Amino acid sequence: MFPKGTPEYVDSGQRYVERIIRALYYFKQCALIGPSGTGKTHITYLVAELTGLPVWEVNCGLQTSSYDLIGRFIGLGKENWVDGQVTSWLRYGGLLYLDEANMMKQDVATRLNPVLDTRGHLVLNEKDNEIVVRHPYAYLIISMNPFSAEFAGTKPLNAAFRRRMSVWINFDYESVGERISQKEVELLIKRAQIDEDTAYKIIRVGAEMRRQYKAGDLPYGPSIGDLIHWAVLIKDGSDPISAAEETIVALTSDSVEVQADVRRLIESIF
Repeated sequence: MFPKGTPEYVDSGQRYVERIIRALYYFKQCALIGPSGTGKTHITYLVAELTGLPVWEVNCGLQTSSYDLIGRFIGLGKENWVDGQVTSWLRYGGLLYLDEANMMKQDVATRLNPVLDTRGHLVLNEKDNEIVVRHPYAYLIISMNPFSAEFAGTKPLNAAFRRRMSVWINFDYESVGERISQKEVELLIKRAQIDEDTAYKIIRVGAEMRRQYKAGDLPYGPSIGDLIHWAVLIKDGSDPISAAEETIVALTSDSVEVQADVRRLIESIF
């Protein structure tokens, strides 16, 4: 539960790590918001490793109920109580990470409200109303994509839950459209061991795909990790177009039309 060996995070002056740790130090909770592939989960693990905190991770989905997170009685006679992720986090401390928080069911958000305000405790109605007080070193990070019809299952965040997030940190891609981050180029060279010209072209493709994604013309904008996978296959001997077919093209969409658009973009740059 203690992250180790988390890769470095490309940051061009946004000071994400510093801002997140500051928010947790003063307020014990914060929210990260931005499109897929901008590194919200990555930086959460990096923060946990730097601060020496265990991560209690919950991928919020439509099937995740409060019983899964709070706990339940198990056994033939339902006589044995087992804490859920949230209750264990409250007892032992660490960093609770709620991924895709705007897919969370309302009953889950409601149970968390007293934990995140001045009360700082959870009442286990299921277990003789036991009160579990929030550990002094129990911190919370939620992350989510902006609410959009594109992301099936997302919805506006519960208003009461939203107001309990003290700090909101917006994430965006490093390279978008004509803006190319030299740091992303350097990271590609370092991680995939490819030449600078190829790295630059890969980042150019990624930047244009991200621009089109933000404009609503593509269903996905590639993360730096996605671009590294493409570069690794090139380093292994594949030509850029063939390597793209196995990674970026197939990754973006199942649609033949969308794949053709991505293919044309790649061929125009390579």
